[in-house]
Parts: sequence; structure tokens; C-alpha cells
Amino acid sequence: MEFGLDEERESFRRELRRFATQRLAPHYQEDDRLGTARPELRRELAAMGLTGLRAPHEHGGQGADCLTTGIACEEVARADFNAAYYVLNAALVTDILIANAGDEQRRRFIPPIVAAEHVPALCLTEPDHGSDAAHLTLRAERHGSGWRLVGEKTSVSFGVLAHTALVFARTGGGGAGGVSAFYVELDPAHVARGAFDDLGSHAVGRGSLHFDGLPVDESQMVGGEGEGFISVMRGFDYSRALIALMCIGCAQAAVDEAVEYARTREAFGQPIGRFQGVAFPLVEHTTYLHAARLLSYEALWRKDRGLPHTEEANMAKWWAPKVSVEAAHQVLLTFGHLGYSAETPHGQRLRDLIGLEIGDGTANIAKLVVARSLLGRGHAP
Repeated sequence: MEFGLDEERESFRRELRRFATQRLAPHYQEDDRLGTARPELRRELAAMGLTGLRAPHEHGGQGADCLTTGIACEEVARADFNAAYYVLNAALVTDILIANAGDEQRRRFIPPIVAAEHVPALCLTEPDHGSDAAHLTLRAERHGSGWRLVGEKTSVSFGVLAHTALVFARTGGGGAGGVSAFYVELDPAHVARGAFDDLGSHAVGRGSLHFDGLPVDESQMVGGEGEGFISVMRGFDYSRALIALMCIGCAQAAVDEAVEYARTREAFGQPIGRFQGVAFPLVEHTTYLHAARLLSYEALWRKDRGLPHTEEANMAKWWAPKVSVEAAHQVLLTFGHLGYSAETPHGQRLRDLIGLEIGDGTANIAKLVVARSLLGRGHAP
């Protein structure tokens, strides 16, 4: 078993950490205060190839494997957790398009994502259908040779910022088999947006989208009619490991800062790291993050080799956000009154991380997936 990264990936990690430290980290807190990402962010990410990691070379992308994409998510999130959403969404939407779109669609849809000319959103969740996404109700109503999209999507990352969206709509009967996918431009004449006032990740612009008869045609349907839900569920196994690494990167940055603080901050005449009550929690959280990282890497390594990875990805999804939130909380306590101040990033990291204990599937949904894999559907919840 190999536990280390090869030199090519290590070199990629080092270069990305330099970029993220210099270009992303200084803006993390300011973007949160402003409630939006600075305009040049997506162009900087594109220039580094980070919005085209999973895109094939013929579409201007990097053709990177899943493990390399995970490294990118971790390193970007280490510096700016919310900037990593650009990497995540571009990778997930690109993967779904590669797996399900036709050749002409891929040529049309993917290059603008790679160049960050289009920031894509994934529109699945609805006000009454979050975890139960197979029963979504947004309708694709037949209109001539195409359809019109009618209904609401909610909890959409980049909901107020995205240019395009992969929208899942009901074209047929009930259940997963009646859901189709459409890749659309968010025309303001037919799509109204509502911004959310969230606890964290303010720069991501989470919100709702109200579709009022947005016209779509055959060339915008991704995959066959009734195949939309299947395509996104396959993508979620992969994205859940990327999300885990985003959380780990953010939490690891916090722990690293706490370790340095424990070396330099003195109390009662000695560095606070000399006290077990400070040192041992840092050891525990370093251990948990290390283990969660290995699990996430395994899931991506298995996907790269065409091996089953559903269990590993879903274990990573419920566990990594949990241990990352706990680590960030402990770091805030380690810094004491400095950690509680908005002048430091510790409170923001904690707020931002909590969002991914919910987003892309709660812990119980991930555990349900693993339980059905372990026990079989007939013997699991």
C-alpha cells in the first residue's frame, strides 16, 4: 500500500499552496464581510487551471484525475474555504456533463466553465424536497418541440452569482425515473433569484431560484429523458470526497495556527503547549483530520481506478465535516478571547464548516447509503 503522493502531485500541492497563501488567504475574511467574492477570484482560479481540472484537454481543461482534484480542493480551502466552491462546482458539473452529455453539448458547455466565463450551479434541492430529491416537483412542461421550466430550487450554492445551471426537473411520472437534467443559462427574464442570509459562507451567494417558464430545447437536455436523477447521484459519490477534503483543508489550517500559538503564547511563565489541556486536544484533532484525509484519498483513488467507492466517499462525507467542525471549535477555544474576535478567522471557519455538515447530504443520509451497502437494502433503514 502506498500512503505518500508521487513527486508530480507533491509539486502540484506545493505550487498550489504558494498560490493560495499569496492570492486567496488575504481575501478570505474581507469577502465574507462584503458578502460576495471579489470579481477577479474566478479568473485567478481559471488561470491556475482550477476550474478546468476535470475537463479533457480538447475542451481546454487539465484532464486531472480525481485524487489531484481532491488535493486542489483541500489546498484552496486551506486558504479560502469559499473559493474552493468554485473548484468543487466546476468539477462536479463537468463530470456530469462528460458522463452524460453528447459531443456537441460538451464542446458548447464545458469550455466556458473551464475559462470561468460561466460559473455553474447545481439545482437539485427544493423547498419540500432536500434529502428526498427523487421526488422533486419542479416541472419541465412540454412547449412545442421543447419545454418550459416551472418551479423553485433552493439552497443553491452560487444561486445569486451563477451564470448557468444544471437543473433537474420532472418530465415524467413520479419517482427518480421521471427526472431529467437540463443545462441552462439563467435568463433573468424567466429566473428570479433570492439571496439567503446564512450563518456562514457569505461569499458563495447561496439562494433560491424561481423558474417562471424558462424555455429549454432538446439541445439542452443532458442524457436521456428520465435519466437526470441517476446521473447526479453517480456524481455525488465523487463530490462527497471532495467536500470532505475541503473541510479537512480548512480545519487543518486552523489547527496548524493553534499549534504555532501554543508554542509562542505564554501563561504562568511557560508556553501554553506545555499544558496537557492545550496540547492533547490538538493531538486528538490532528489525528482525526489525518485519518479523515486518508479515507477521502482512498475514495478518490478507488474512483480513479474504476473500483467501488460509494462506502468510502459517504463515510468521508459524514465524518470529515464533523471532525473539522470540532477541530475548528477547539482551535477557537485554544486562542481564547482572540479566537472569539472577528479580527481573526477562527469564528468564520467554524461558521463556514458547519454548512457542509448539511450541504450535499446530511450525515444521516451518508450513513444511510453506507448502511445499505453494508447490510443490503432489505436489512437496512
